[in-house]
Order: sequence, then C-alpha cells, then structure tokens
Amino acid sequence: MTLEALGLGPAEEELYELLVECSPATLDRLAAGFAGSGLPALLAGLESKGLVDRLPDEPARYVAVAPDVALDALLTVAEEGLARARERAADLDDAFQQRASGQQPPLVVEVITGAAAVRQRLLQLQRAARHQVRTFSQPPYFDRHASVAAHRELLDRGITSRVIYERDFIDRPGALRLIEGMIGAGQLARVLPSLPMKLYLVDDRFALLVLRYESPDSAALLVHPSGLLEALSGLFEGIWARALPMRLTGSREAPQDDERLIALLLTGLTDEAIARQLGIGYRTAQRRIADLMARLGAHTRFQAGVQAARSQARSTPQDPHGPYGRPGS
Repeated sequence: MTLEALGLGPAEEELYELLVECSPATLDRLAAGFAGSGLPALLAGLESKGLVDRLPDEPARYVAVAPDVALDALLTVAEEGLARARERAADLDDAFQQRASGQQPPLVVEVITGAAAVRQRLLQLQRAARHQVRTFSQPPYFDRHASVAAHRELLDRGITSRVIYERDFIDRPGALRLIEGMIGAGQLARVLPSLPMKLYLVDDRFALLVLRYESPDSAALLVHPSGLLEALSGLFEGIWARALPMRLTGSREAPQDDERLIALLLTGLTDEAIARQLGIGYRTAQRRIADLMARLGAHTRFQAGVQAARSQARSTPQDPHGPYGRPGS
C-alpha cells in the first residue's frame, strides 16, 4: 500500500517514513539513511504538505508531524476532491444518457477497436462495477496476471464475480491452481466444454462482447441498457444453470486432492491432461480415477465426476445463484 492517492510520490513517502522513525534529524543524518537524491527539495515538499516541521536549530533539524494529524488532513482533502469528482461524473453521465436517449435510433452498441482500447474499456467497466461481474472465460485470453489482479480487486471490493470457464482454459498449465486461488478469494466458478462467446456483463448496465483480440484487428462491442443487454444477461443465466460448479475449497467429505480430480473429470480432460494439472504421473492419475469410479460405482469418468460433484453439492452450502439444474437469479 502507498500514499500515492494523497499526492505523495514514492521518494516523498520513503523520506517521511524515515523521519517517522528517526525524528528529529539533521540533513546529514537523513542523507545517511536515505538512498534517493534531491533531499532538500523533497523536505520542502513534505513541509508544504504539512507532513514535516523544520525546527529553528543550527544546523536545522526536521521532525515528522504525527501521521494521525498530517495524513488525516490529506485524506480529508482527497475525500472532498473525490466527492466533487463523483458529482461531476454523475452530471456528465446524465448528459451522456440524455444525448443517447435522444438519438434516433438510441445508442445501443459502441464498437471498440484496437487491443489497448479493448483492454482499457474492460478495466474501466470492472472498476465501475457496483454489484456483480459475470464472465464467459473463453479464448482469446488477455494478460493473465492483469486479469487475475482485476478479478482480485473486484472481490476485495465485495463485488460478486461469477465466471464460467471453458474447458480449453482448464487444460492450460497452472490453470487449476489459478482457479483454486480465485475460488478461495470468493469467486463463484463453473465449467462447460464450450462457450458461445467471450463476454463480460457488468451489473445490469453494460456488456462487453469481445469479437477479436489479435492486434491490430482487435474489436469488441460495448452494449448499453437495451433489449440486447437483457438477452445477453438471459443467455448467461441459462448457461450458468447448465454449467457444473467447481468446488475447490477442501472439506472432510471431499479432500482438496479429490476436489481437484473431480473438477478435472467434469471438464472432460484426458488422463494425460489431468496428470499434468495435478502434477502426478500418468499411471498414478489413472489409478486415482479408477479408485474414484469404484468408490462411486460409476461406469464412466464423466459420470464419476458428476456423481461426486452432486455429493459435494449436498454436503456444502449452495451458492445464491442457483443449484444444479435450476436457473440462477
């Protein structure tokens, strides 16, 4: 965490932290503990922000102002500025909606072109989410680390994240561990062999439908509130009801290793792919699959996965968006 939101640069923050630890301090003492350059200018900047006081000594000594006083004052200023920005944003959105509603025909779809523009718009939509983001996770895949960070940010803000993963994603190296981490953070995840499109639904306000993601021909459609948006929302809920939940939390009834095996069986991956995802040998994977089938009295690998998943569903709380076979909300 940094204080950048309060207008402090990294060097200013480092210097203030040093002063918090060693106040009062002369310029020479600070220079000995500070790795950066431009110390006098940084001290002057901190003094102007009310974070540092200069004592009338010779040589001059500097002392940090108590954080609960100095930083609270900066926080108040930042919060007031944010409130004004929100009011301005609301005014601009009202003007935009009035213009859009007055168009003939009304604005329903925006075309976004270029990989950078598509990524930027997706990030903006995710950060603007108020309640939930629903996703069809299908190729083409964006930068994995940025995507994980964005979903983590949503969950940290208390936003519901519901994702249906396509089987091809599960087959990628490290994918199961990644999904396991996201479920542990609160994501609701399901899986299907294939999905009709790559789609993001933000609340009931917007949908981003990715058409292509190969530079320089990347393109996406941003769908505004309309019958089309309602149709896409209905499509997601219908497919969500048919998709198989992935439960990777570990329990006495289904240890984590069994849960991983069940999740992979449900995706329809080959024994070789399952062995890769579990980090075990091919023959070991076959033995574990055969053992699970025998315990469940199942005749096929997929049947074993379904029976085990249903057993999990009976022994764990249902997610609020519909159990197996029933439509979500």
